[in-house]
Amino acid sequence: MRITVISAATAAIFCIDQSESPVLSCDVTKERPGGARSSAVSPEDLKVSSVHTSVAPSISLFEKREELRRVLESKYFANSPKKTRFLEFVSEQFFLGNGEKLNEYLIGVEVYDRGVDFNPQKDPIVRVQAHEIRRLLNKYYEEDGRGGLIRLDLPSGHYVPVFRRSTSDESAADAPAPLDGVGTHAPNRLYVSVTLILGVFCVVLAALLILSVWKGRQATARNQATNLPEGIEWFWRPFLPPAEAPLITIPNHPLLRAAHDGDSPQTLAEGHEIPKASLPEFRDTIHFRELKRFLFVPSLTDFTSVGEALGVVNLCEMFASVGQGCRVQPSRLVNFEEIKGDNAILLGGNQSWSGRVFLNVQGFQFQSGLILNNKPQADEKEVYKPEFDPVTNQLTRDYALVLMLPNERREKRVLLIYGIYTQGSQAAIEYLTNPERMAELRKQLLDLAPDHKAIPPSFQVLLTTTVENSVPGKPSLVAIRMIPN
Repeated sequence: MRITVISAATAAIFCIDQSESPVLSCDVTKERPGGARSSAVSPEDLKVSSVHTSVAPSISLFEKREELRRVLESKYFANSPKKTRFLEFVSEQFFLGNGEKLNEYLIGVEVYDRGVDFNPQKDPIVRVQAHEIRRLLNKYYEEDGRGGLIRLDLPSGHYVPVFRRSTSDESAADAPAPLDGVGTHAPNRLYVSVTLILGVFCVVLAALLILSVWKGRQATARNQATNLPEGIEWFWRPFLPPAEAPLITIPNHPLLRAAHDGDSPQTLAEGHEIPKASLPEFRDTIHFRELKRFLFVPSLTDFTSVGEALGVVNLCEMFASVGQGCRVQPSRLVNFEEIKGDNAILLGGNQSWSGRVFLNVQGFQFQSGLILNNKPQADEKEVYKPEFDPVTNQLTRDYALVLMLPNERREKRVLLIYGIYTQGSQAAIEYLTNPERMAELRKQLLDLAPDHKAIPPSFQVLLTTTVENSVPGKPSLVAIRMIPN
């Protein structure tokens, strides 16, 4: 699946005439005694002007896209999908060299889905939205974007965006006027020389500082290896040095992904087409505009859940902090022998091993998107299932299971972490790497232990989290089960 990142920056400053044609046309005048002005310019005037006039550096496409990205991610556009689509569409057409084709009709059809019968004279939607976009751009550059080097504008009466550097005019206005008869060549050379010397000096100092910090961190990592915070060290100790780096597996979900022109004819022939009109949820995505057809093809290798992927980052950062390595493999490339022989961490319920291996039939079971509680205790449910908003149908609560078990050879450990949805997995990993929350879990496990001193080697933990806008909230502990050896 191709992901398109839209961003922007700026372009050089041009003097543009009333017809908006890209012709450089600047009026140079000369003041005569008595206040009269003349357009005649002498060679001496041109010579002096050349000393004080510089051409603004051109603005790369990358800079333009970066500036567009900053604007669209600002609070003024982030929650306005229609205005975002408008500005994104006209900018992209401008980047592609199609600026001259931008008009009210095209924007109404492509951005606002007005259809081929759209009449701009009767429906002012484009003009109204353009006016509002100009107002938001002005507010952005007056507040959040103030001081930026590049500015994006949508000129009144036109729909072709303009990118310009915002420092030239401002610095020129603030700079003192040069004294008559005083040359500037020598001071400029001096300033450049001093600036270069200071720049080299700063680079050398920065390099030395970075090297010193890096060596210090390396020494600290060597001296403090296997020293995690006390609140979580008890849980992760089996996976830390001198043990080998654990094998972390991430799920490969079966799915139907959007086909694209890079697919083979055979892949496209096996696709399943869904009319665009039947998927209005995709209307504000880049795929809706880019793809002519919604043709979906089956895939077992292209998708890993976001929550598990973010969890891998958290786990690897934690292990790296104590000098431990991090081995990551997709579940389809992991075999049972590796799980039997290594310390293993299995993330997500949609992989070959997490749903079928090391199940505790007397405790919680993950089955068909539900968590079954075979022997409910006081204040516990028989079934734990995700919850959804009745109006928006958005996920509002998820659950996750955590299992700590010896592997089949009973020499090492297998840790399973999986939520009903990916948000549950992400929340569970955040819980297991949080010293304060894990102190709570340790206390309850000790309470369950026969001697109240040694944490059981095998146990199950049921966690829950709220979910808002597909992002997990603060995870909390629901229940614990000891697993008999």
